[in-house]
Amino acid sequence: MASLHLALVHHPTTDKQGDCVATSVTNLDIHDLSRAGRTYGIEGFWVVHPYPSMKRYVEHVLSHWQQGWGAAYNPTRREALHVTRPVEDLASLATELESMYPGREVVWVATSARNCGRQLSYQTLREWLHDPDDKRLFCMLLGTGWGLHDDVIADMDFVLEPLRGPTPWNHLSVRAAGGIILDRLLGVH
Repeated sequence: MASLHLALVHHPTTDKQGDCVATSVTNLDIHDLSRAGRTYGIEGFWVVHPYPSMKRYVEHVLSHWQQGWGAAYNPTRREALHVTRPVEDLASLATELESMYPGREVVWVATSARNCGRQLSYQTLREWLHDPDDKRLFCMLLGTGWGLHDDVIADMDFVLEPLRGPTPWNHLSVRAAGGIILDRLLGVH
């Protein structure tokens, strides 16, 4: 069966002017996406940020809830954060995945609120993920700020079709979008 990893990318992302930026890691994103990932059974959740101070922050949050006072206070949070790891960039993430799953094909899937080409439908990705004979490893990228930078999207194998509500307004928080996407792909319907 195919495996799914989720990566929350903080760089390279864009700001509202379209410039390439690094965004800040937020505590809520770490917790909420880890909990959603645990609920839907993803194999790994990666927090991608190039700045050492942000990596230390993620490690501090994880340590508090996995080994510190928080581990005893809230064991379910410890369980949710079990598959969460910081990584400095997408190249390092690729190296980590290749070492964890030697010989398995990694399929990179970007998400975006925009139509970006090479669109992959939820139905197709859901079928691939639920196929007992599919041995590929899927890594789905969620962008912070105003989304993944165009250079990242250009390097992906696929771009998942955008989420759409009944209105033209489309600017969900990354936590909300991640939860909806995981439910569409892995939820029991």
